[in-house]
Amino acid sequence: MWRSHPEAAEVAALSSIRFSSHQDERLQSKTMPEQLPAMPGDVEKLHSKIERAVADRQLMESAETNIRILLSRAPSDLFLRVVDELVTAGAWPELNDRFYQTLVFGTGGLRGRTIGKIVTAAERGSSHKDERPQFPCVGTNAMNFFNISRATRGLVAYLHDWNQREKISAKPKIVIAHDPRFFSNEFTELAAKVASANGCDAFVFEGPRSVPELSFAVRYLRANAGVVITASHNPPHDNGYKVYFNDGAQVIEPHASGIIVKVNAITSEVFTPLPKDRQGKITTLGKKIDEAYMHRLQTLILDPQIIREAKSLRVVYSPLHGTGRIIIEPMLKRLGFNFDVVPGQDRFDGRFSTVKSPNPENAEALTMAIDLAQKEDADLVVATDPDCDRMGAAVRAQETADTAATTGGKMKLLTGNQIGSLIAYYRTKTLFDQGILNKENAARAVIIKTFVTTDLQKAIAEHYGLRCVETLTGFKYIGAKLSKYERALPKNVRGNYVDLGEEETRRLRLAYSSFYVFGGEESYGYSGADFVRDKDGNGAVIMFCEVAAYAKSRSQTVDQLLDEIFAIFGYFAEKNGSLVFEGAEGASKIKQLVESYARHPFSEVLGSKVTGTRNFETETVHDIEGDEIPKEKMSIFELENRTRIAVRGSGTEPKIKYYLFAQQRPKNGKFDPAELERIKKEVREKLDQLWDWLQEDAQSRLGGSQG
Repeated sequence: MWRSHPEAAEVAALSSIRFSSHQDERLQSKTMPEQLPAMPGDVEKLHSKIERAVADRQLMESAETNIRILLSRAPSDLFLRVVDELVTAGAWPELNDRFYQTLVFGTGGLRGRTIGKIVTAAERGSSHKDERPQFPCVGTNAMNFFNISRATRGLVAYLHDWNQREKISAKPKIVIAHDPRFFSNEFTELAAKVASANGCDAFVFEGPRSVPELSFAVRYLRANAGVVITASHNPPHDNGYKVYFNDGAQVIEPHASGIIVKVNAITSEVFTPLPKDRQGKITTLGKKIDEAYMHRLQTLILDPQIIREAKSLRVVYSPLHGTGRIIIEPMLKRLGFNFDVVPGQDRFDGRFSTVKSPNPENAEALTMAIDLAQKEDADLVVATDPDCDRMGAAVRAQETADTAATTGGKMKLLTGNQIGSLIAYYRTKTLFDQGILNKENAARAVIIKTFVTTDLQKAIAEHYGLRCVETLTGFKYIGAKLSKYERALPKNVRGNYVDLGEEETRRLRLAYSSFYVFGGEESYGYSGADFVRDKDGNGAVIMFCEVAAYAKSRSQTVDQLLDEIFAIFGYFAEKNGSLVFEGAEGASKIKQLVESYARHPFSEVLGSKVTGTRNFETETVHDIEGDEIPKEKMSIFELENRTRIAVRGSGTEPKIKYYLFAQQRPKNGKFDPAELERIKKEVREKLDQLWDWLQEDAQSRLGGSQG
C-alpha cells in the first residue's frame, strides 16, 4: 500500500520507487522525519473539544467531518499534533480555512496555501522561524502532499482511460516542471513518483523551469500531458498545480471535466502501486530541452539586423527571483542585446524577499529594476513573474509625457494592453515590409486577443486585412485556437509538424490553415508563435526588446512609437476596476450583481445609449470564425460612442471585475501631437467618470433598486 503524504510511514514505500539516491535523501531530509514524538494529549479529549466548537458555531460541520477523516487515515502523528495545537490555541478560523472543504481541482488545476496563516510548531519542525517550515500546511483545503498525490493519480487515471479509448498501447508520458516556490521541488518529486507508481513515464526538469518551456516540452517530447507546480505571482505562502494536455495548452473540455471527475473522486491517500514491470520510468530533463526551446525562441526575432544596429539600446531585466533567469539571460546575450540584470533579484527565492508581490504588472515589483535603469540610463525595463508566463515593462518617457503617468518622472510603466499592441503592430508591419504577408494571403493571418483586451489590436488587424479572433479570458482558449489551426493542415504534414522549422510551418499555415502572428491578453500575457501553447514570458521579453530596438533605430523612445501608433489608428485607453466582497455574504453579493446585469442591463450610461449587449452565460455567442464561445458569467455592453464595458466575476478571487474601454479615431488622416495630448486627457477623464458611475450603480443594484 502507498500513502501519498511522505511521512515516516512512507519512507520504505517511497524508497522502493527511486528517483535517485541523492534526490531521495534530499526529499526525506526536508519532509520525512524518521521518528516523530509521541502523539500529544488524548484523542477522545481532542474530539470532544472539536464537537463543542461545532456546537458553539466556532467550527464548521464540514471542517469537523474533514478533520475526523484526515485523522482516521493519517500516515503519522503529524496531522494529529497540528490539529491538537490549533484546537488548544482556539484557532477556529484557521481550522475552518484548512478543513471546510477538500481543495477543489478545477479547470485551472489546484491552487491554495502551502503555508498556513498560523504555522504550528509541529509544521515548523526543525526549521528556524526565518526559514520555510519543515512540513507544508496540514489540511484538506491546502496545497500539500495529499492533494499533489490525488491530483496526479486522477490525471494519470484519465490518461490511461484516454489511451485506451484512442487505442494507444504505450504508457502515458507526463512532463513535470516547477517554479522556485516553497515545497515546489518536493511536490514535483512526489508527483513524478506517484505517476511512475501508477504506470506513467515521468519527465522531470533538473531544476526550476518556466510555464512556456513546459508547454514546449510537452509537444517536443510528444507527451500526453504536462504539469507545472506553481502559483504564478501569488504570495509566497501559496502554491499550485496546473495541468496541460498533449497539445501543450492548459486543459479545456472535454479533458478538463474528465480529469476533474477522476481527481475529485479520490478521498484516500492510500493506494497500491502497480507491479514493477508495469510502472513507469522517471527521466531527468536537462540542457537539451533548454537548447531546443531556445532555438525556437530565436526565430521570434523578425529583423536581426535592427538588433545589431541598436547597440546603444540599453535594457534592464529582472526575473523577480523566478524561472526567467534560466532562459532569458542567455537568450539576450545570444541575440546581442546590451542588458543588465537586477543583482538582488537574479536568484531563486521562494519568499520573493525584495518585493511585496512578484507581479510584474505592479509598479512596486519593478522598483529595483527602474532604479537600476535610472542609474544606467537604460531605455527599457522588462520583468517576468516567478513562472515566467507574464511580462511587465517600463520605458523611457518622452519629455512631453504626462508626468502623472511616469515613475520618478523618467521611466513610464506600460499597461498590458499597450505592450501587446506595440508587439502586434511591429510584428504585423514587419511581416508586410518583408513580403511574408501581403494582400493576397493576409486573410490567412490572425491576431488573437481576449474579449477584455484592448480594441487597438483589432484596429491594427483590420487595417492590415488580418483576422482578429476574440476569446474568453485565459490563454488556454488561445492555445485551443492554435491546436485547431494545426489540425486544419493536411494529414501528411501533421505527423511531424512539431519537428518542422518556423519558416516551413509558416509556409504551411499560410497555404492551408491560419498563420498566428500574435496573441495576448490585457493581464500581461503574450505569445508570438505556435511552438508554445501558453503565454510566454521568455518570448515576450525577446519580442519586446526587438520592438525597442526598432524604435531606437528610428531615434524614438518606445513611448514615442506608441504615440505614433495612436496617431495612426486612434487613441485607445482602458481602465480596470474591481469590487471586493469577501466571505459567504460577499459571494452572495457577487452573484447578485452578476445576475442583476443579466436581468437589468444598462440602457444608457452617462448620457450614451447602449447599442449592444451580450450575455455570455445565457446567449449563444460565436467568434469571427464561427466557433461557439463556451458559457461564462460575463456581460459586455457596447455604447454608441464606441465605449465598451465588460463585467465578470473573478474565477480565483472574491471580487467582481470591470473592464472599461474608450477610444477616439482620427476623422481625417491622423492626430497631430497636440491633438493627441488633448484627446488622451479627455478619454482618461471619461474613463474615470465611468468607473465612478459604475461603482454607484453597483451599490444601487445591491440596495435592491434594480437587483
